[in-house]
Amino acid sequence: MHTINAPQRSLLGGAMIIGGTIIGAGMFSLPVVMSGAWFFWSVAALVFTWFCMLHSGLMILEANLNYPIGSSFNTVTRDLLGNHWNILNGITIAFVLYILTYAYISASGSVIQHTLREMSVDFSPRLGGLMTALAVAFIVWLSTRAVSRMTAIVLGAKIIAFFLTFGGLLWHIKPVNLLNSVEHNPSYAPYVLATLPFCLASFGYHGNVPSLMKYYGKDPQMIKKCLLLGTLMALGLYVIWMLGTMGNIPRQAFVGIAERGGNIDVLVQSLSQVLNSARLDLLLTLFSNFAVACSFLGVTLGLFDYLADLFKFDDNRMGRFKTALVTFIPPIIGGVIYPDGFIYAIGFAGLAATVWAVIVPALMARASRQRFGSPRYQVWGGNKMIMLVLLFGLLNAAVHIIFSFNMLPVYR
Repeated sequence: MHTINAPQRSLLGGAMIIGGTIIGAGMFSLPVVMSGAWFFWSVAALVFTWFCMLHSGLMILEANLNYPIGSSFNTVTRDLLGNHWNILNGITIAFVLYILTYAYISASGSVIQHTLREMSVDFSPRLGGLMTALAVAFIVWLSTRAVSRMTAIVLGAKIIAFFLTFGGLLWHIKPVNLLNSVEHNPSYAPYVLATLPFCLASFGYHGNVPSLMKYYGKDPQMIKKCLLLGTLMALGLYVIWMLGTMGNIPRQAFVGIAERGGNIDVLVQSLSQVLNSARLDLLLTLFSNFAVACSFLGVTLGLFDYLADLFKFDDNRMGRFKTALVTFIPPIIGGVIYPDGFIYAIGFAGLAATVWAVIVPALMARASRQRFGSPRYQVWGGNKMIMLVLLFGLLNAAVHIIFSFNMLPVYR
């Protein structure tokens, strides 16, 4: 039945689900953390990450096709890899969603402070983050439909603001900045490794693969095209964003941005000062507000549903209220105590996502081939591709741990 309906579904619909999930406020961390590697090395890191993350998603698809439509990521993990891997997988999913919720509380506080500062109103980022978190909590508590409607409105506004903003940014690019002509004998390669966990966190869509199977049925070729188009869309927009920021802000200026916490408001403020355009400043501010709101709604809904299922809370008003408390109170406390943790939080999300979005999918594909032979679809490249994705995951984990002990060079 699902397969009969599959051809009526458009490719663009699935690709937009993937692209919309990937592209969010996390992109604001990229220019700051990639300023050491600068433009060409950063693009190389993004392309390499895109390639590995696309194939780890295809490995989830390969494993999922051997199970009934509607089988969750957790069901497939438990059956193929056992309960220990499933528990570890569950912990990392919860950790990623909690840390991203905290990141967006931090980001929303700084964006609101910047927006109101433009109107000559002094406002605390802690209070801004708290108010945004309570507003999002209310929408999520109401219903999934309320989140869906609000996300559609915000996503539409974000897309319009995106194209208006980037048209302006690209128009102002200075080759002297992009090519970093003013620095004598600059060093880029030593800073590339530190960018990888942030690149990985910027290509997270893997929880949507089972959802696409519900949408298209067991049609691996159609789902494969959705993953390819959606991830390429994100890669293209990231490259344009890097062009727009690194072509307008000199490399040395990013040191100051990083020292001030690297939060969204600091980056937007720096771009505004360089461009000296009231119209572009307004568009950048609008885009940053919409980007944070869109990501915030999507991530918190995912965490809300995950915790409701985990604790078996009812889907009535009281049950949803309990879920909302468990979902929002820990990250709100983090946002009030430490409001400038956006960059750090995105990095930690990359570490945890390494497990469930890279290592577990590769192990699942290997186990699936051993048990079922994967008759419906098999990711190309055989065991070498599985090994490449596994090594990419282990490299990311190692980089993050080494970076945490200040053993990697940092651009200062």
